[in-house]
Amino acid sequence: MKRRLLLAAASFAASTAPAFAHLDPAEHGSLLAGFTHPLSGLDHILVMIAVGLWAAQIGGRALWVVPLAFVGTMAFGFMVAMASISLPFVEPAILASVVALGLLVAMAVRFEIVACAAVVGVFALFHGYAHGGELGAAGALPFSTGFVMATALLHIAGIGLGLGISQLSSGRVISRVLGGLTAFAGLALIFN
Repeated sequence: MKRRLLLAAASFAASTAPAFAHLDPAEHGSLLAGFTHPLSGLDHILVMIAVGLWAAQIGGRALWVVPLAFVGTMAFGFMVAMASISLPFVEPAILASVVALGLLVAMAVRFEIVACAAVVGVFALFHGYAHGGELGAAGALPFSTGFVMATALLHIAGIGLGLGISQLSSGRVISRVLGGLTAFAGLALIFN
């Protein structure tokens, strides 16, 4: 059973590829364009699920504090972009977030909840800023509402995955392997 689950997870991770197109807000609406935006890049998907996995590993209040810290700081990063404030190293920070959060899950790192929230918050700032930089013709409020909803759902998926895996006898190992695969995928994105 372990081998099948690991093989399925590895196959899934290896077969995914980022989509390089975003929905046109004029055609699909700003809310839907915002909702699909985080779902169209492997880097965003991996980080947001990793946040949920990490929160599930930590447990307790981290189940809601860590994802909320990400979502709240991401929304702030979006506002920073809307205010035309320059934020350097956005893309490198986003790629670093995939590797870092994957490693945190792989090593099952446990900090105080405030420190965990700060770690994800730093990375979320850059993710939100990137969303703001790609707003295009979309309306800011519906677009941001859409990507906040999608992000929250990805966090919930990561939490659900983490809690589900924890019920298995080898759940800790599987969770760590998923973290390692996430970090590896982040490295692959860096060198592409």
